Amino acid sequence: MATPKPEEISHPPMDQLQGLEYCIDSNPSWGINTLLQTLFGTRLPTVVGASYAFMVPIMSIIHDSSFTSIQDDHVRFLYTMRAVQGALIVASSIQIILGYSQMWAICSRFFSPLGMVPVIALAGFGLFDRGFPVVGRCVEIGVPMLILFVAFSQYLKNFQFRQHPIIERFALLICITVIWAYAHLLTASGAYKHSPEKTQENCRTDKANLISSAPWIKIPYPLQWGAPTFDAGHAFGMMAAVLVSLVESTGAYKAAARLASATPPPAHILSRGIGWQGIGILLSGLFGTLSGSAVSVENVGLLGSTRVGSRRVIQISAGFMIFFSMLGKFGALFASIPFTIFAAVYCVLFGLVASVGLSFMQFTNMNSMRNLFIIGVAMFLGLSIPEYFQEYTVMAFHGPAHTRAGWFNDFLNTVFTSSPTVALIVAVFLDNTLDYKESARDRGMPWWAKFRTFKGDSRNEEFYTLPFNLNRFFPPS
Repeated sequence: MATPKPEEISHPPMDQLQGLEYCIDSNPSWGINTLLQTLFGTRLPTVVGASYAFMVPIMSIIHDSSFTSIQDDHVRFLYTMRAVQGALIVASSIQIILGYSQMWAICSRFFSPLGMVPVIALAGFGLFDRGFPVVGRCVEIGVPMLILFVAFSQYLKNFQFRQHPIIERFALLICITVIWAYAHLLTASGAYKHSPEKTQENCRTDKANLISSAPWIKIPYPLQWGAPTFDAGHAFGMMAAVLVSLVESTGAYKAAARLASATPPPAHILSRGIGWQGIGILLSGLFGTLSGSAVSVENVGLLGSTRVGSRRVIQISAGFMIFFSMLGKFGALFASIPFTIFAAVYCVLFGLVASVGLSFMQFTNMNSMRNLFIIGVAMFLGLSIPEYFQEYTVMAFHGPAHTRAGWFNDFLNTVFTSSPTVALIVAVFLDNTLDYKESARDRGMPWWAKFRTFKGDSRNEEFYTLPFNLNRFFPPS
């Protein structure tokens, strides 16, 4: 047998992924944030939604002794919501300042393809506990959903109807509809009538009469829970969540750009997106949504699953989100879908995002022991440290940081519970201190450098130019 040629063994690095049908410039409460981000932010096809990063400070506010002492449940709810609103409004200033002052653009100069590998990869891998561990709570629904979604999105993707890849484009909708109907059939037939309460909670589709008790129309409006209250401790804790959502969104933007066949967002575009994300968190606080926002990792993965990286599709979806947010019955209908179904989808979508992060290794020298050390340590600690913080919290009912200063506890417990944030701290520190001057080429900096500025690559104008000719008033920095 003839010795294979070098080009037959390896594949050359590629700026853009192949096989995507639409690029981001194709023209064929979360809804507003998504619309703002796709119009004036990074302009990438990303959905903005609630972030798990805000759970620690929000739970801290809920369990604040000044609120738990209130006897009336409704009054306690109102005071808690006002406190969360106030904390979100104050904390949003972090992203607004870092974004619009271009400080985050300056920080991003320390990022390299090598440093971004663990950050983007753990934006997906770091959510592993929301995948199969949740599927296992109701295997009769979760496992069929996982198998069906893989079959439709991958094995049947070439099936076409009138030259349109219907199965590939709508695999998620088809699978959710089929398995949801199957789950409803099991519920209606009494399959879970004598099952443990935990099983019924994860499998039934008639949870707590959601649909019957929801109003037909409910229009959200600012300050619907009353005037927000401001507390320095709550605000500092929430600032940690805002910083974490900033890091996680940065990794998601990088992944979305790759899956949308765009160039990596230049530094000022990334910073502009963070600024608008801060505006989104401010709106979340004003509308009383209980949680701040970040880029939805699962929807970034969906770009790869459908192979449609269209900004227009996301903008239309934002319109639907705004419309359905006013129809209580429709929201309750979607809320009746067992979360196990979504967990099965997460197994695929989070994995796709993680693999995009790993694809950045092609621009680095993976025969370098320095690079292997940085990626290995950053990824391991990015998984291990948050796991320690989460296990400690479950066992002790509080995080490892447990001092009299509640804001300090919330800050540390929030930051070190996020896998991408830990990975960024470790990877960027090691990458910029360990033989960094002699390792520019190994780190992938020659490839990365041309994407740092707006005019560094001719394709940037096509992808990231503001609409309505606004670049005349806000020229790229």
